[in-house]
Amino acid sequence: MPENYLPVLFQVLIALGFAVTTLILSVVFGRSARTNKIKDTAYECGMLPIGEGAPRFSVKFYLIAMLFVIFDIEVVFMYPWAVQFRDLVAEGPTALASMAGFAGILAIAYIYALKKGALNWKS
Repeated sequence: MPENYLPVLFQVLIALGFAVTTLILSVVFGRSARTNKIKDTAYECGMLPIGEGAPRFSVKFYLIAMLFVIFDIEVVFMYPWAVQFRDLVAEGPTALASMAGFAGILAIAYIYALKKGALNWKS
């Protein structure tokens, strides 16, 4: 049984050896750059780096992003079901009922988000 993992072990050793060798060669043969105050400052698209680094975003932005991801994953789960729909319906109505339950739960979650004002940018 352990002999089946020998090719995987060789691949890991070769990958680690390549990574270590590349890092060592870059240190040995690489040029060290001259440093000065201008080159060491942060580049901010041509603007002087004065003030806070990043502007504050509203929590609504993150809430909308999370809701998008949640409802986008719904499509990931529905796609394989839609591809196999004919075969599943031929076996019985269980597949349709289970997907209707899944879509129903997501619809309830969407209505809940609407009623709570999660998708309202103005408030």
